[in-house]
Amino acid sequence: MKPSRDIDRLLEIMAALRTPVTGCPWDLEQDFRSIAPYTLEEAFEVIDAIERDDLDDLREELGDLLLQVVFHARMAEEKRAFDFGDVVEAITTKMIRRHPHVFGDEDARGASMAKGAWNRIKAEEKADRARRRAELGLDNGERNGFLDDVPQALPALMRALKLQQKAAKVGFDWSEAELILDKIAEETVELRDALQNGRKAEIVEEYGDLLFAIVNLGRHLDIEPESALRATNEKFRSRFHFIERSLEEQKRSLDEASLEEMEELWQKAKKPGK
Repeated sequence: MKPSRDIDRLLEIMAALRTPVTGCPWDLEQDFRSIAPYTLEEAFEVIDAIERDDLDDLREELGDLLLQVVFHARMAEEKRAFDFGDVVEAITTKMIRRHPHVFGDEDARGASMAKGAWNRIKAEEKADRARRRAELGLDNGERNGFLDDVPQALPALMRALKLQQKAAKVGFDWSEAELILDKIAEETVELRDALQNGRKAEIVEEYGDLLFAIVNLGRHLDIEPESALRATNEKFRSRFHFIERSLEEQKRSLDEASLEEMEELWQKAKKPGK
């Protein structure tokens, strides 16, 4: 089998990998849940390539992410639930419906520009999806709250942001960032009290409250928390690598350096040009 630019070749490859007896043993063992962590990992690797401005790597990572879509679609096809074509049809239908100002007639083009059109279309989609799931017996009635459609599987910082954004749409929000700084100070005091009490469950709860408040502050400052933390992670890695290189030049290892020595090198790493 030869490589190809045609999506059908990728579908054929996945079908071959999932064919009993002759397929790949590892691929045959997988199901939706076992593949899900890889799907999430590949999405983050796409983001990493973008942030590194590495377009060659981005091409590879987008292919890896596309493979995940094909993998899930193939497993669904085996269950006679849907196939890759259904996935494509669903997203093309959604994009056309959500952009009447691009794909609609002249009347639709004008009307769609009215304020709130996007939210109205999404609300209609949500209602249609709820009806469809009810007809299929997939709605157990447990997820009817206003915030319940924010996916639980999102990374925690991202989910915190989306919960706050949605609550803000109905006015449940701080009016300004300064007030959130006061809330952060309050949560810090409560965390300090929990540490003094020494109760682990209380410490975890207060720590979570502090993180949630910090995400809220970022939202008001128009800072995306995942991106901000990734940048800080990279800054930490770079500065720590400076410590490592500096010790190597002294023919010493990290284990041989004291905390005071590493802190001194850390301060040097913070200087411009390091």
